Amino acid sequence: MIKSMTGFGRCEISDGERRFTVEMKGVNHRYLDVNIRMPKKLNCFETALRNLIKQSILRGKVDLFIQYEDLSEGQMSLRYNETLAKEYLGYLKQMGEQFSLENDIRVSTLSRYPEVLTMEEQALNEEELWGGLKQAMDGAVQQFIATRETEGKNLKEDILQKLDGMLELTAFIEERAPQIIAQYREKLENKVRELLEDAQIEEGRIAAEVVLFADKICTDEEVVRLRSHIVHMKETLNSREAGIGRKLDFIAQEMNREANTILSKANDLDTSNVGIDLKTEIEKVREQIQNIE
Repeated sequence: MIKSMTGFGRCEISDGERRFTVEMKGVNHRYLDVNIRMPKKLNCFETALRNLIKQSILRGKVDLFIQYEDLSEGQMSLRYNETLAKEYLGYLKQMGEQFSLENDIRVSTLSRYPEVLTMEEQALNEEELWGGLKQAMDGAVQQFIATRETEGKNLKEDILQKLDGMLELTAFIEERAPQIIAQYREKLENKVRELLEDAQIEEGRIAAEVVLFADKICTDEEVVRLRSHIVHMKETLNSREAGIGRKLDFIAQEMNREANTILSKANDLDTSNVGIDLKTEIEKVREQIQNIE
């Protein structure tokens, strides 16, 4: 299925103790470029997150935003540093004896000394943490892919419509070619008659001149190749092949090359106008293709 590189996905998971919120945004990019923003405590899962994304996304610039909240009451614990408290008490006693001061230290006073009592975060259970995070990631990725597929379907329909129009323009150029040659022959004969008046026209010379003109403006090969590229692009769009964006872009470049040649050979106003329309449509298709994965 055709996928756009533009998409959005969001999922929030809460189990009463933890809440994970994952958001994904994607835009077009030549390769897969993943940018992750998340709390430091989740950094250990970065590689796993990137691998998870690579399983379902081939191209595009993807911004991943992760929020984590610990809702449990036991997330922090109090730690008592007995060794450090003994050192403080020993030095205070030594200072009292050395300077003949009253040792008036109280427990409440000692507890406020640096690092005697500290709050520390309890160790995280990485397995449980990953379980909740992956669940939120899976939900966001599914929604992200769904929006990409919807946008991809719209792109496909629009491009196919433009390709059908390009086939009509190509057919006009093909049908117009013999008319241009016939008109050139008629103009040439009329000009020769004016110059020679009653003298007999040399049909052989006229025919040779017409052949040279026809060869100069002939676009048969370019038209055939252009039509082939258009059909090839339609077949590729209708295929189940994944990651066709680069292939479509290459085909569009070839189409543009043939259109340029046709336009350079055009010796007729109608053909030139159609050639310009053709190039305009090809450029529109190329712009659309830039958003396809």
